[in-house]
This record gives sequence, structure tokens and C-alpha cells, in this order.
Amino acid sequence: QLSLVESGGGLVQPGGSLRLSCAASGFGFDTYAVCWFRQAPGKEREGVSCISRSRVYTNYAESVKGRFTISRDNAKDMAYLQMNSLKPEDTAVYYCAVVYYNVRVPPLNYDMRYWGKGTLVTVSS
Repeated sequence: QLSLVESGGGLVQPGGSLRLSCAASGFGFDTYAVCWFRQAPGKEREGVSCISRSRVYTNYAESVKGRFTISRDNAKDMAYLQMNSLKPEDTAVYYCAVVYYNVRVPPLNYDMRYWGKGTLVTVSS
């Protein structure tokens, strides 16, 4: 049974760091691109970052460039989002999602195939 499960969210002070994880199972993870999305209260969901299935290509939303790093370990069927220098405006539910994408890395607004249920990140003092 296909599954994507996020973990690692929590409460962190501004300027702090968190590492989100996404555990995949039930499908050929290494054939899919992985993206992280987030949805803040009262706002639309937005793409944060994507990584190609080969790990070679990545992209980031302008709002997180230089602070967030996406990665994946295909041997473990895992994806990660390292978040540094967190700001209150990063507060959101973060979701991982996958899509079969054969050309580099999908754009952040690409229609994803499978989604996790999300993990809450709260940045507050």
C-alpha cells in the first residue's frame, strides 16, 4: 500500500532549525521526483522545494532560498527538508508529495501524484 509519512515538525523559536523527513513505502520511490509544500493558516498551499529522482536537480521558492535544503536517500526511500534560520512566516503544515517526472525537476506548481498527510511547523517565541 502506497504511503508517504512526514515527521519532524514541532515548535521552534525564530532563528532555529528543524529537519523534516518523509518516509515512502509501497511504490518505486526512486522513480519519482519529490516536492515539499506548505500551507499556512488562511493561505493557499505553496510549493517550497523539489528534488529530481536522481538528486541532481533541485529548486526552491524564493522565500526559502539559502535557508532550506532538500535532499533524498533513495536507498532508504526517504526525503528530507532541512530548515534553518526559521521565521514566524514559515509556520505552516508541511507536506511531501511525489510525481513521476522524467525531466530534471518539476516546477513548484506542478500537479503532484501522491501526498502525505503533513506535519505542523510552528515558529514562535
